[in-house]
Amino acid sequence: MTTRKRIGIIVYAPALVGNDRRTLDSVHGMEKALPGLRLEWRPSNGGRPIALPQRDAWLLEKIEDGGFPIVCNGDQSYPVTVWGSERSGLFSPGGQDQFEVHAKLPLDEPVIASAAAVLEGVAEGARALWGEATPDDAAVDIAYQTAPTLQGPPAPRRGLPALKLFEHIRSPEIPYYLGWLNYWSSAAARAIGFPDLARDTDLLSRSRRTASGGWVVQLTDAPLDLDNPAHLDALLRAYERFPEIGGRAAL
Repeated sequence: MTTRKRIGIIVYAPALVGNDRRTLDSVHGMEKALPGLRLEWRPSNGGRPIALPQRDAWLLEKIEDGGFPIVCNGDQSYPVTVWGSERSGLFSPGGQDQFEVHAKLPLDEPVIASAAAVLEGVAEGARALWGEATPDDAAVDIAYQTAPTLQGPPAPRRGLPALKLFEHIRSPEIPYYLGWLNYWSSAAARAIGFPDLARDTDLLSRSRRTASGGWVVQLTDAPLDLDNPAHLDALLRAYERFPEIGGRAAL
């Protein structure tokens, strides 16, 4: 059993339609971005990897309930996984169903070096509206920004702002929250007002444009660690810069 730290990726896209090849494109994009990665196994009920000689055909055949099952790299000592799911319109902006792609990878030097490309590959493959990649430790704190308490509204940690629930965001193009690496489609970037050349010099120095005209925006040079005051400050400044994120802007 490994105790290796992990990084999670999630992207949000329009709902799948039939045998939608965005399932394959998101997996292919991930493989292309991380040298040597092949996601050609599926986990058995007991967790043992089972080879998928016809992985692409199998994935298309297994699309159901708006998503696709877990595929992995077949290495239980170094697990890399990706899967897709549907987010019901009951819990999404504008009442629209969404397609989510989730991935988990070890947080080590090869992954850190390729993380922006991996997020871009998954997001562009899924034709995502927006997405993010964040180490698991920081993601726990970020989750408290939308988690209701018994008393009602969220009680975020570390002075982070409370964010609206997904279904209360006015448009699916508006990101619900920020992560270490942020994928914003061209529509999402327009919705939040990025880039502003006068205000976004620092962010632009750690940003890359994607083939579709979107952006991958990196908040900190090293993976986000909210025990680091400089990293926490970078996250707080990004929320201050983009009040639309999380539905905080005044109407």
